[in-house]
Amino acid sequence: MITKHQLVVDFPEFETKIHDLKSSDAHFKKLFEEYDSVDHQIYRIESEAEPASDDVLNSLRMERVHKKDEIYTYLNNN
Repeated sequence: MITKHQLVVDFPEFETKIHDLKSSDAHFKKLFEEYDSVDHQIYRIESEAEPASDDVLNSLRMERVHKKDEIYTYLNNN
């Protein structure tokens, strides 16, 4: 089953913090929106709603991993 990778599912221990930072921290909100956009692109490709090459899909997956790492670091340090 193809699903989106929601941050609150991947980081349940930060659910409240994610919600709070999205509304109070402009930098975190930007990171969150960038991650969500990449994740949505991946979801559309994997669900075959949008065509893309394997190279494009793999590149987007790597970008998502980097964004998720950046968000995790930010959550731990703020």
